[in-house]
Amino acid sequence: MQNLSTRTIDLLGVNAEDKRHEILQYFQKTWAVDEKLYTQLLSDEIFYHRGDALRHVLLFYFGHTAVFFINKLFLAKIIDARINPEFESIFAIGVDEMSWDDLNDRHYNWPTVDAVRDYRNKAMQVIENVILTTPINLPISWNDPFWIIIMGIEHERIHIETSSVLIRQLPLEEVIAGRFGNICSERGIAPTNEFLSVTGSKIQLGKTFNNPLYGWDNEYGTYSEDVKDFEASKFLVSNGEYLAFVNDGGYKNQIFWTEEGWNWCSYKQAEMPLFWRKNGDNYNLRLVAEEISMPWNWPVEINYLEAKAFCNWKTQKEGEIYRLPTEAEWVRLTQICNVADQMEWKTAPGNINLEYFTSPCPVDKFKNGDFFDVIGNVWQWTETPITGYPGFKVHPMYDDFSTPTFDGKHNLIKGGSWISTGNEAIRDSRYAFRRHFYQHAGFRIVKSETPLAIHIDEYEMDVEIANSCESNWCDALQPNFSVKLAEVVIKAFENQSDIKVLDLNADTGRMAFELAQHFKNVTALDFSARFIRMPIQLQEKGFIRYIVEDDGELVFYRDVLLSKMGLESGKLNIQFMQADANNLKPIFSGYDLIIVPNLIEELICPILFLKTIHERLNENGTLIIASTYQWENNQVKREHWPGGFKKDGEPVSSFEGMSIILNEHFTPIDTPFDLPIIIRKSSRIKEYRLSEVSFWKKK
Repeated sequence: MQNLSTRTIDLLGVNAEDKRHEILQYFQKTWAVDEKLYTQLLSDEIFYHRGDALRHVLLFYFGHTAVFFINKLFLAKIIDARINPEFESIFAIGVDEMSWDDLNDRHYNWPTVDAVRDYRNKAMQVIENVILTTPINLPISWNDPFWIIIMGIEHERIHIETSSVLIRQLPLEEVIAGRFGNICSERGIAPTNEFLSVTGSKIQLGKTFNNPLYGWDNEYGTYSEDVKDFEASKFLVSNGEYLAFVNDGGYKNQIFWTEEGWNWCSYKQAEMPLFWRKNGDNYNLRLVAEEISMPWNWPVEINYLEAKAFCNWKTQKEGEIYRLPTEAEWVRLTQICNVADQMEWKTAPGNINLEYFTSPCPVDKFKNGDFFDVIGNVWQWTETPITGYPGFKVHPMYDDFSTPTFDGKHNLIKGGSWISTGNEAIRDSRYAFRRHFYQHAGFRIVKSETPLAIHIDEYEMDVEIANSCESNWCDALQPNFSVKLAEVVIKAFENQSDIKVLDLNADTGRMAFELAQHFKNVTALDFSARFIRMPIQLQEKGFIRYIVEDDGELVFYRDVLLSKMGLESGKLNIQFMQADANNLKPIFSGYDLIIVPNLIEELICPILFLKTIHERLNENGTLIIASTYQWENNQVKREHWPGGFKKDGEPVSSFEGMSIILNEHFTPIDTPFDLPIIIRKSSRIKEYRLSEVSFWKKK
């Protein structure tokens, strides 16, 4: 199978021209394997058929991989002309995953297959010319033109696998066997599975941006997890092992299924795995382009919902707790089995990378340590919904590769399959699908008493909160009011790190974290639970995520990593709490410093607040007020304004009115000064305000 196998590109190297030639070969081989895949179709007419009702016709995918290259090269300004704008529109959007009960009624005026072949030939010439003529620098990094070229190659390799699954779902009479390599001929009785112990460890996930292999955006970042001891099945679950679940009425008993799983099972009227065929008492297995007698010792291929139902069935039958592994547990398994990563292979340590077969093989054929098929044969479903690691950021040339899957509905598959090549076959690869979707995927079972903790870190989409996060945490928006005010405060109290500080308008937390780098005791309050949960998450998890509007329907995906901001060290100095500044509880007293940033103009009665705030300060304590005095804009009733009006025919400014109230208990310190505030509305609309800052010493 050597003619089909290919490993991904090492981004390092010494000789740029050698690397250029290596990339050219990688591209050409990828292109050839992609085209070879479709030779399994009986005729060109089959290109207009759907393998799955929830996906496009096959012709779309045949054109899509070429169009992807051209669209990305054009977007990155590596090329300045399109080949066929119409094709580059209709073949562009490949993210068409839907719920199992959605209907895909989209209709397209698909071109002829020959026209798509002609387009592919032209695209290939353009891409080869780009590879041969574009300046190349080593190492190849995220922002280099050659990153986009490798992106296109790895994208095509993904579709080689996903398109093979679609071809596998066509009627058998529409495909021709034997045109895409050789399937495994070893078939027999399923081995008896057993559970082996795996010692836990602290697992570090995510790779750095100087990693020598190309990666999709979701692979980067930093995340650690303490994996407890667990037991894992020696083999992947085989067709023979899964048969017991089928024979026990597993597909007819709701008790074994999650709510989502039972809804799917009922809707599809499923009675067995998708690729099983039953003829009387005998079973066959549908492969990509042929049907064979059931190989009971091969891994069963199912979706997550079925795998989870099997675990629940086994739990009920045996009284032990069975489930799927988490992503971190799978990584731990690769560690204890010393599974080499792709760059270290002499030959693949499993049925992967098209190095052995164009089908699965027996679950007891490829041994890794004490286990089998830790990588390869079929993908392994996990319990982990995909999300980005802390530090995740979207690549600007492919901003919708990962983020649409960060919805808690897409679970990770790990380990790769027999047809997984390139990036798919590296240890750090992270691919996820809807739980009802089929890939060349099966599962391994874990036995563990440790409660399953699933973390779903979705992006904050609330416009008000996201814009607040952007104003607070995006340092590209300068000046940053929260940072500047914190700098002023820290300088004023340079030698007083032990004092007790109250931030009365925490918002999304930037000033509190800045203050906590100096002060050891900071309380930060905000009226809104929606807002205060963002800094609490920063404190607990070290990161937050949000989406801000860009231009029209376009958006930016933002990740804020506390450690990257240099604010990790003082985070435990802060106590974040939700509280109403209009009616503070007595516990919020005894402070040496109270900061009121742009709050009094939002209070129901600023006058009452100003008259009573001294009660919460210690003797000789300091009050700092920053305000835009926008009473009317915030719908503060006129009778509660401290100033900003005429009295007895004379103007009384807001600061003057505030001073009259505060002078009973405070002495002003120095002259008030202005700090600018930049409030983000959208990428092109930012509101500029001035906030007047004044210091007051309690008498």
